[in-house]
Amino acid sequence: MSDADFIPLSGNDLVEELKAMLDELCDVLHESRFAVEPVERIGEHLAALSVAPHGLRQTTEVLGQGLPVLPEFQPAGQYTGRIAQALGALGNGFATASRQIVLEQQEAVQRSLLKAVRSANWQLKEAESRFDEVVASSGSGILILGVDGEVVHANDATVDILGRTMGELVEFLGEVLTPLRDGTSDQMRQTRQVVRGDDDVATVSLTASVLRGENSEPTSYLVMIEDNTELVLLQRALARQQSHDSLTGLPNREQFRVSLESMLRQADPRRGITLIHLGLDSFDLMRSLGTRVADSLVVHVAARLRAVVERWNATVARFDGGEFGVLVRNSQEMPDIPALMEEINTELAEPVYVDGHGLAVSASAGVVHRPSHDMDADGLLLAAALTLHRARTGRRGQWEMFQPGSGVDELRDYALAAVMPGAWESGEISVRYRPVRHLERDVVTAVEAELCWDVAGLPQPLPHARCVELAEQTGLILPLGEWLLRTAGEEARSWRRFDLRLSVRLSAYQATDADLVGRIGRVMNATGVEGHRLMLGIPASALPIGDATDNLAALADMGVYTVLDDFGRGSLDLAAVQDLPVSCVRVASSRASHALALLPLVREAGVAVAVDGIDSAEEAGWWRSKGAEFGVGGFIGAASTPPELERQLELR
Repeated sequence: MSDADFIPLSGNDLVEELKAMLDELCDVLHESRFAVEPVERIGEHLAALSVAPHGLRQTTEVLGQGLPVLPEFQPAGQYTGRIAQALGALGNGFATASRQIVLEQQEAVQRSLLKAVRSANWQLKEAESRFDEVVASSGSGILILGVDGEVVHANDATVDILGRTMGELVEFLGEVLTPLRDGTSDQMRQTRQVVRGDDDVATVSLTASVLRGENSEPTSYLVMIEDNTELVLLQRALARQQSHDSLTGLPNREQFRVSLESMLRQADPRRGITLIHLGLDSFDLMRSLGTRVADSLVVHVAARLRAVVERWNATVARFDGGEFGVLVRNSQEMPDIPALMEEINTELAEPVYVDGHGLAVSASAGVVHRPSHDMDADGLLLAAALTLHRARTGRRGQWEMFQPGSGVDELRDYALAAVMPGAWESGEISVRYRPVRHLERDVVTAVEAELCWDVAGLPQPLPHARCVELAEQTGLILPLGEWLLRTAGEEARSWRRFDLRLSVRLSAYQATDADLVGRIGRVMNATGVEGHRLMLGIPASALPIGDATDNLAALADMGVYTVLDDFGRGSLDLAAVQDLPVSCVRVASSRASHALALLPLVREAGVAVAVDGIDSAEEAGWWRSKGAEFGVGGFIGAASTPPELERQLELR
């Protein structure tokens, strides 16, 4: 940069300045709430260092190529949008500051020129000498015209910028000076595009002022001309980067939203529009082959999508990762949705070869066809995303049509999941405890800890199962589950005189956590809960996944009383009981018919049976007759606060 521009700093000082600005830019990109104002101020600082537009272009090229590959911005897909916005903001701040600097320079020159003209009567020769020096050395075009419109003086930069002879300049500036000649204004500014030689189009800014003599009558006109062509081209390039995906050249999500708003206003109300949110199936699997392979696949998909829908003048955008948007203004020629989706998946199924890998993908899609007129752009995008989510549930290569009124429950769940961390932080989520009773001896032998969320506006707190379901959507279940264990473990210190176990049911997400054993160990060390006094339930459905089996075995080695939850789905559950160190199985009372045939074999293996959902004395007696040892449910005891539980234990 220092080789290309004159910057009033030593090499070392310039390096330190750039390091500081780069550090500030990285900090802004990492902020949880990204804002462009700090980046614009960095652009203003660059302009203040006298960096020229081509210096800024080199800077943005280096940043645009270098930032996405830095380790701190991995995975790159999460930061692509922010980096593009930051580069746009950097250019905007630079452009704004540059214009201000130019105006200040112009006004400074004008003041100098005005002073020189006014003092011409007594210091004419000295003033003309200074004026000629300023004009000759200025990179801006400077002209002085007489009141008759003839050129009195013009520097070489004027001819270079406008590409016109002196005679042509008089004609060109005639229209510019009209407001000054009419006396309606003493100064005017405007930006124009002019055609120079070889049909070169330049963008110039013109500033014209009236110079008055001692009697305040106009004596001449001062015109200053600045060539902004390079700056305008740079602004356009940066604006495109901000609104388009750098990998595929397609519009990004924000630009797609702008196009959607425009099409909603212009579309034929009888035919409407169609919005398709496409998601590539197994895109994460493609990423395992390397970034280059995944990027090449994305470029390939973008090209094929455009090829499929271009004859309907559709807009295709890349959202992020392997997700795309397609926006079509419906017409009589457009095929029906099933045929369109079949054509898209057929086109994508054709393999493309990258680095020796023959790749083909399928796409799932959420389709919003001819939406109602009361849906805005944001509502349509959300409806398409929710519909895509439903189409992908347990399936691949499928599409689903949005139905008005659908997705209400999903929207509510998404909203709850989004605010759940804040609710936990503010204390809205607490721990409740329900008794686990030994059915034969009719005594409480354990206390089960559960989550309870008191949501404002809802008639009843959300129970444990709902809390777990919402927390698993965002990954909050891992820290929240560890907090539940720690909180219950600390509370359990007050129950030691009752000789009770502490029971906690883990979710499938927790059961497959690679650090589960470490989390349990930390809680046991921090709270003093001994392994044989801790009952941990692991869902039977989680055993074939990841580390669940190893976790169960490791917990058993720590002395933990292991429970296989949701038992009774079939022979695989029985095999787990026979092959793994399981202390107890837990059966839902509502699924008695499924589990009953397996219970004798469970008992033969020396494994205890617990039943969840016992709501009456008759149920308790029936399960006791079938050999069940433990029970929980409405009849056994409702979930309660620690003080309430303490009173119940005292009275037992």
